[in-house]
Amino acid sequence: MTFDLVLAGLIALGLLAYLTAVLLKPERF
Repeated sequence: MTFDLVLAGLIALGLLAYLTAVLLKPERF
């Protein structure tokens, strides 16, 4: 695996976690 692929995966997971948090607690945003 290349570093770029790992970085892209981490960013994707981060965005997914952020969107999940927004959906679970919309009053915070």
